[in-house]
Amino acid sequence: MKTFRRSGAALALALLTAFGTGACTLGGAAAGGYAGNKLTNGSAVGTVGGAVAGGVAGYELSK
Repeated sequence: MKTFRRSGAALALALLTAFGTGACTLGGAAAGGYAGNKLTNGSAVGTVGGAVAGGVAGYELSK
């Protein structure tokens, strides 16, 4: 199950990178994914949700 969580987070980060949204977005997604993982005790939904929230915050900060 751990590999599924990691691959889901990696997929989310790869999609953000593929769309070329910038380094702030990628950094925000990575930090958000890590925080979401730790705050939800390794939940896949928490990891992906954190990555999405971090990516949005990074995107907004880069404008």
